[in-house]
Amino acid sequence: MKQPYFVLVLAHSLHGRLRRIHIPQRALYAVLILAVFGCFSVFGFVSSYVRMAWKVANYNSLRKETDSLRARYDSLQRVFNQTNEQLATLQLYAIEVSNAYGIKRKLEGPPDISGEGRLLPTFSESLEEYNFLKSASISTFRHSYPRLWQVNVRPSLWPVEGRVIGAFGRRSDPFSGEQAFHTGVDISGTVGTPVRATADGVVSEAEFVSGYGRLIVVDHGGGVQTYYAHLSRFDVIPGQEVRRGQIIGAVGASGRVTAPHLHYEVRLGGNPVNPYNFLARSSMARSVKPDLPF
Repeated sequence: MKQPYFVLVLAHSLHGRLRRIHIPQRALYAVLILAVFGCFSVFGFVSSYVRMAWKVANYNSLRKETDSLRARYDSLQRVFNQTNEQLATLQLYAIEVSNAYGIKRKLEGPPDISGEGRLLPTFSESLEEYNFLKSASISTFRHSYPRLWQVNVRPSLWPVEGRVIGAFGRRSDPFSGEQAFHTGVDISGTVGTPVRATADGVVSEAEFVSGYGRLIVVDHGGGVQTYYAHLSRFDVIPGQEVRRGQIIGAVGASGRVTAPHLHYEVRLGGNPVNPYNFLARSSMARSVKPDLPF
C-alpha cells in the first residue's frame, strides 16, 4: 500500500525542464515538528541569556551600592574614632584640672546631713564616706610627694613588651565573625611574660571575670582605670597599692581568647578610650624607673 506524499515540482527558467520530487507526508511532519522544537529551543536560550544579563546588571548595581555603603561606613568610623580620641583628651584634661585645683570638692562642699533622722548611714552614704577618705589619703600623698604623683598617675608605660595585634574600635569577632566593639588593645606575649602597672594606683579588682579571664583593674584616681585581662596569674590583691612599672601579673590565655596575649584597657569615668594614645606617648617612659621614696 502506497503512503501519501507531496509532490514538489521544480522548473528550470532557461531549459524549461521540470523535476518532480516526492516528499513523504511523515517526513514533512517530522521537519515541521523539528522546526517548532528548534524555535522553542532558540526562544529558551534567548530568554535564559536575557535573564542572566538582567541578574548580572542587578549584581553590578548591588555591588556598587555595597562599595558606596562601605566607603560611607569607613568614613563614619574614622570620624567616630577621631571624636572618641578628642573626647578622651578633653576628659583627661578635665580630670587633671579637677585634681590640680580641687574644683569638684569646692563646688560640692561637705555633705549636709542635718536633715537626716537616721543614726545608721545608708550604703550609699558609707560608700561616699569611703571615697572621701580615699581621696583624702590620695591628697595627702600628693602633698607629700607632688612630683612623683603628678608624673606617675597618668598611664605612661607599655604593660608588656610586644606588638599590638588587636586594635581599639570596631572589628570582626574572632569567634562569631560578626562586627563587635573592641574596648582595648591586644598586645602579643608568651605565657608567663611579666605584666606591669602603667601608672601608680590601687588594685580594685583581681579576680576571674567571664570573657576577660583573670582580670586586674587598677584605679589611678580621678576616674582613670586600667584593665589587664587574660592573665595566667595574679601578683597583687585587691586594695594593694602599686607603682608604675611594678609587676602585677603575667600574660596568659584565660577567658575568651584564641592565643596567649594581654588585653589592655584605659577607662575614663568608666568609659573605654583608645589606649594607643597613651602607648604612643610612652616610648620614652619605658626606660624610666619610678624614684620611690619608700
